[in-house]
Amino acid sequence: MKARTYKKDKVNVITLGCSKNLVDSEVLVSQLKFNEIDVEHQSEKSDANIVIINTCGFIDRAKEESINTILQYADAKDQGEIDKLYVTGCLSQRYKDDLEVEIPQVDAFFGTLELPQILEKFNADYKQELIGERFLTTPQHYAYLKISEGCNRTCTFCAIPLMRGKHISRPIEELVSEAKSLARQGVKEIMLIAQELTYYGLDIYKERALAKLLYALNEVEGIEWIRLHYAYPSKFPMDVLDAMVACEKVCNYLDIPLQHANDNVLKRMQRQITQQETRELIEQIRAKVPGIAIRTTMLVGFPGETEEDFQDLCDFVQEMQFERLGVFQYSHEDDTAAYLLEDDVDADTKEERAGRLMAIQQEISYQKNQDKVDQTFKVLIDRKEGGYFVGRTESDSPEVDNEVLIDATKHYCRIGDFCHVKIYDATDFDLYGELVES
Repeated sequence: MKARTYKKDKVNVITLGCSKNLVDSEVLVSQLKFNEIDVEHQSEKSDANIVIINTCGFIDRAKEESINTILQYADAKDQGEIDKLYVTGCLSQRYKDDLEVEIPQVDAFFGTLELPQILEKFNADYKQELIGERFLTTPQHYAYLKISEGCNRTCTFCAIPLMRGKHISRPIEELVSEAKSLARQGVKEIMLIAQELTYYGLDIYKERALAKLLYALNEVEGIEWIRLHYAYPSKFPMDVLDAMVACEKVCNYLDIPLQHANDNVLKRMQRQITQQETRELIEQIRAKVPGIAIRTTMLVGFPGETEEDFQDLCDFVQEMQFERLGVFQYSHEDDTAAYLLEDDVDADTKEERAGRLMAIQQEISYQKNQDKVDQTFKVLIDRKEGGYFVGRTESDSPEVDNEVLIDATKHYCRIGDFCHVKIYDATDFDLYGELVES
């Protein structure tokens, strides 16, 4: 009989879902590394004997992807390919009891705020001194900065408060320290993320403090772009726009998910805003910050959404001419307030409406891109892909927005550098440009 040789544990952390989950995984990987545990993120090798899956539980498709991934590695454990399987994140937070029964191969399930408990499985200590220190899974030149956790809003369709809890802001000093740490690693662009940016500070400073945070981050040496994601429209703090104008590093870009425009639907969603108030807000934003790029998302197929309600939304999108827009189809989530309503818009209609709305946005995006031809923009180079260097303007966030393509056979760009690019052609969602002297 052969003696069994000792093999040191190796961990593979797999992240599903949004950028907030990605930050959580980066913190987890950092804690494991500083506890001298061999760990990789999204490793394509098969040499890890322990797998941690950070799940998403936001909508049906995300839950399905999370469950399929867990089952994949549960099967790998049955086959003896891995020794331990741990699951954390939103799906685990929300459905832990059910999952423990349905997938017994998982060694332990953890909630969204149970990082110390995960570390205990590795006889590792949670190192408080590592707050702000993160292993980056993004390209070295940009990173996400999570400024708060949880959400106090009561949108009827949303399960995030069930999974992430109440809103908890992080102190400005802590966030500035983390931004400085990211800058030392070579990060040039930080994207502020939260379940709801505009609520920032109310719990710890007793006032909305997003603008104060922007002024503080604007002073961090090495950071050149600061981008705002996930702002709530109702009672939007207008001093944020003043900070955007005053702070040269804060991008003229705002991600403000509106979800809908029809008053009846907005009321059932409990969005605390009307179409007219939304229109006035967008007009104020554009007046205060000329040239701002506004990204929004819309939710189609909410219970009771009639064809007239949907057409009202289409007319609104056509009128407002958003620079960027994404569309989600309503997912009937248990334990949300909307779950008590009849999910009466069938799947085919939801899909058809999503397609119609995106067709409107596609034409808007095409026309706005055509207006950029012959203009020169500051572009941050993200990667080289095929025969092109691929970058973004100030108006674009990674992975979700438009990109600038530069012919690599004619020009050389260094990844992570800013370049000045003159646009010579444009399609619906891409710009083609050539380098020019700054």
